[in-house]
Amino acid sequence: MSKSRMLTGVLLATTLLAAGCATQTPYRPATGSGFARTGYSDRQIEANRFMVSFAGNGYTPRETVERYLLFRAAQLTVQQGYDYFVLADRQTDKSTRTYATPEPFVGGPYGYWGPAWSYYGRGFGWRSWSPYGGSPFWDRGIDIQTVEKFEAHAEIVLGRGPKPERNVRAFDARDVIKNLGPTIVMPEPGRR
Repeated sequence: MSKSRMLTGVLLATTLLAAGCATQTPYRPATGSGFARTGYSDRQIEANRFMVSFAGNGYTPRETVERYLLFRAAQLTVQQGYDYFVLADRQTDKSTRTYATPEPFVGGPYGYWGPAWSYYGRGFGWRSWSPYGGSPFWDRGIDIQTVEKFEAHAEIVLGRGPKPERNVRAFDARDVIKNLGPTIVMPEPGRR
């Protein structure tokens, strides 16, 4: 097998593997800490008052994080034996991290790869570019990636009986579960 075919196969396999790992955070209890924390968590404040949160990864959009937060609030309400919850406070935070990593195909077991061409540089005459030499366009040795992730928090007050009709912050927990349930992605069995 030629080096170019082997390199193509390795690139294809790596791309497919990376694409399979690049998925949104499923609905599950929180794991990790700091910027790597994902999933839901809740903490009881009073007998019928809780802090609830859901943190997504860099592939989970804000809308999904907020939907999962509402679903967790409804689920917790039913688990505690209540019928509705009122959002006393709610916010969504966005965190951003920028990573600089070496480009994966500079050097390595297969050497350098890529195109090469000549161009006319004003005041410099004809010049050439190739992956074997320095680049006049950018620093090829570094890959810059910015990751944004969202975390939604809410303080909820639980209640029994029908929800207060005039309170726009009140939600019937069973209705929320029924309506949002089909949109919630649970983790695959055996994975956390």
